[in-house]
Amino acid sequence: MREEYGALVAGPPKGFSFALTGQGKPGTNYYVTRCNALEDNCTIYRVVSGKRQSFMDKGVKVASNSWHTLLVDARGDHFVVTYDGQVVLDARDGTFREAGRVGVWTKADSVIAFDALTITGR
Repeated sequence: MREEYGALVAGPPKGFSFALTGQGKPGTNYYVTRCNALEDNCTIYRVVSGKRQSFMDKGVKVASNSWHTLLVDARGDHFVVTYDGQVVLDARDGTFREAGRVGVWTKADSVIAFDALTITGR
């Protein structure tokens, strides 16, 4: 599955993110790829029973008040994350094996706009 979207990070944001949900109850078990403007990093998390666990992280400059593009190519247990045209994360995690839902995710103290969400199944 390939998800791609642009996001405008406005104000003093924590970053911008999207969530790819895996098996289990929505909101309880899922994956999150987050690019964070305050920490200048991109991270992939697994959320198991509501508890977020990082399994790959990389320092990346994330500018505030700018449009960015985040692409996640998720195939089975393999995730490739592209931020503004550059591959920044390439990871495997087999926690969730079944297909799930796709959505966007932000933190409460962020001001985020999403545009052009594209989801392509394979």
